[in-house]
Amino acid sequence: MDGAHRGWMASLLWLLVLAMLLGWGSVRAESFTVRDIQVEGVERIEPGTVFTYLPVKVGESFDTRRAPEVIRALYRTGFFSDVALYRRGDTLVVRVKERPAIAEITFDGNKDIKDEDLKKALETVGIAKGRVYNPSVLERLEQELRQQYFARGKYNVRIDVQTKTLPRNRVSIHIQIAEGKPARIRRISIVGNRAFDDDALKGRFKSGKKPWWNPFSTRNRYAKAKLAGDLEILRSYYLDRGYLRFEIASTEVSITPDNRDIYITIDVLEGQRYSVSDVRLAGEFPVPEEELSRLVAIHPGEIFSRRKVVKSIDNIQRRLGDEGYAFAKINPIPEVDDATRQVALTLFIDPGHRVYVRRIRFVGNQATRDVVFRRELRQMEGGWYSLSKIELSRQRLQRLSFVESAQFETRRVPGSDDLVDLEVKIKERKSGSFSIGIGYSQAQGVLFNLSLSEDNFLGTGKRVSARFDNSRVSQVYSLSYVNPYFTVDGISAGFNISYTSIDAEQANVSNYATDRFDVGFNTGIPLTEWDTLRAAIDTEWIRVKTRADTPQEILDFLDRNGDRYLNFPLVLSLIHDSRDRAIFATRGNRQRLSLEVTIPGSDLEYYKVGYRYRQYIPLRNWLTGVVRTNVAYGNTYGDDGDLPFFEKYYAGGVRSVRGYRTNTLGPRDSRGDPFGGDFRTVGSVELVFPVPFIEKSENMRLSVFMDAGNVFARPGDWALGEIRASAGVAFAWVSPIGALKFSYALPINDQPGDKLEAFQFNVGTAF
Repeated sequence: MDGAHRGWMASLLWLLVLAMLLGWGSVRAESFTVRDIQVEGVERIEPGTVFTYLPVKVGESFDTRRAPEVIRALYRTGFFSDVALYRRGDTLVVRVKERPAIAEITFDGNKDIKDEDLKKALETVGIAKGRVYNPSVLERLEQELRQQYFARGKYNVRIDVQTKTLPRNRVSIHIQIAEGKPARIRRISIVGNRAFDDDALKGRFKSGKKPWWNPFSTRNRYAKAKLAGDLEILRSYYLDRGYLRFEIASTEVSITPDNRDIYITIDVLEGQRYSVSDVRLAGEFPVPEEELSRLVAIHPGEIFSRRKVVKSIDNIQRRLGDEGYAFAKINPIPEVDDATRQVALTLFIDPGHRVYVRRIRFVGNQATRDVVFRRELRQMEGGWYSLSKIELSRQRLQRLSFVESAQFETRRVPGSDDLVDLEVKIKERKSGSFSIGIGYSQAQGVLFNLSLSEDNFLGTGKRVSARFDNSRVSQVYSLSYVNPYFTVDGISAGFNISYTSIDAEQANVSNYATDRFDVGFNTGIPLTEWDTLRAAIDTEWIRVKTRADTPQEILDFLDRNGDRYLNFPLVLSLIHDSRDRAIFATRGNRQRLSLEVTIPGSDLEYYKVGYRYRQYIPLRNWLTGVVRTNVAYGNTYGDDGDLPFFEKYYAGGVRSVRGYRTNTLGPRDSRGDPFGGDFRTVGSVELVFPVPFIEKSENMRLSVFMDAGNVFARPGDWALGEIRASAGVAFAWVSPIGALKFSYALPINDQPGDKLEAFQFNVGTAF
């Protein structure tokens, strides 16, 4: 019996003696009928709570022999430190002294585990703010905290618990923690493995020795949960390669006396390798059996693989889910022949009831109206449940720029076998910004800006933008508006008005200036779930201003065409977008094929065609590969035979080939300044991953990349030797003030005369 238990028993005996010798002074030995019960001394606890635990009720007979029973019952609640019984006539008086309440729990010194996580752990053992304080809980408190740190490999943790009495019968608990250094894994040994060597098995573990090339790795930090995950990885490795009888016989974790080093030994029983002799489907088939058979990923003659079995089950469940069978069960039934080391596998299908969606509810959206999300849904209320439609709905929601994530949860309707409700948890992203101030852009220098941009105006999903920028390169005044659901069918409509004054010399190109006023209207027509046709018609008034050192090429163009133009460009775009989200996508692609042509009657007659392609490839759950291509060509269809100089393509900079100064790649004019070209080809490959060591990095990404491309005067001038390439690292951040992108790149094959710029950044980059 420990000290706490002996103390509890002593207190109870003392209370019994007091109750019998002192407190029971007015209760005679003979019994009496209890006509009323009064509770005295309660402050926080309701008298009704006391009555709940009392083993005596009004109207019952009571005498001194029942007093210990009453005292024990109330004392066992843990609410009271003292209990006494009195008699006033036929009234039983219960006088109690409440234990203090926990007013607050504070921590100091904890770094590895946050305060919130420690408090949640203590709540599981009944210790929390507002709960009754009992000195005996301190031992449970310390044990629970130690377990939390032991699970993280910190065996040298020291915990000091201090209590302080507060007014109104309360206490505060302050916990001082010295976490100490975590135990390090010195060696993991696998015993009994013959089919695979140690490196092949341990290389997949999350635990082990720290890689020599990564000083920040926590791989050698021991954690019980991480080791449990590694054992499951080991088990899966064998089961996926046919070792059906594989077992982990034992796992031994040894720690040195100083609690600093850990040695782990895993004893395995591999067993024999099994192959598949037959695969059959059984049960009910709401979908033709032949169609379901094609979804089976494991076949006779193959080595048994649990991964393929799980994939087969998932494929069939998803197919049945598309037909409304939301809770279909696929039970694998193996018939193992140990003599021949073969497995006959039967997948038993129990589709259950066909399920219909009764109601769809959105939660978590604070700024956006439900109708904005509901119009993106492809799973309808009243229709049968379809897993593929739910996935498509989630994808469409996440392609909204103001949605960070959307998660669907299926809930059964109580009392019904064929109805479910869908709850869509929306996590919104800031959709607008207002800024005013002075800043600096690498390409444009010092600038003054005033802008209001909102992709979700008043929660309606409409896009409104007003902007004023003043920099050494340009002055911009613009207003735009787009209603993405101008019709219920998803046809969009919008307009834009802008005035732009550009000093081209400050943008690293030929020396001239333009003033441009533009009014335009645009629309978008959805063709499929992923394809949209967009059209825009603009009216442009353009004026070109020359300087003393304007190159002869521009002067010749102005002699032929004048310096003022009224153009009517028509832009047609076919866009395919299958990305899983608008920002920091992890799978899918976005393609854009565009044609811009000035319609007859324009002062300048030209056309421009372009193709942009961006593919996202999930390599790991934390790693995404990105491939980009951008090809564009322009020419005139009139008599001039040359694309207007202010419509030419440029390359170099953070938006194309990083590491080269913005707009400096490609042909040059007679004065040696970049002049642009009629043909541009740019591409890149990139590996994108979250920022390490930052817990909340949903809006940040790091990447390593290689860019390549250039601009040519004509397509026939293209030559592989003229392609410029670079490699480097980039950081992207969707910050409260806008999207930011920083890169550091070094050229791979720069040539004399190229203008280099290793560090570059941009505001408003599309990701």
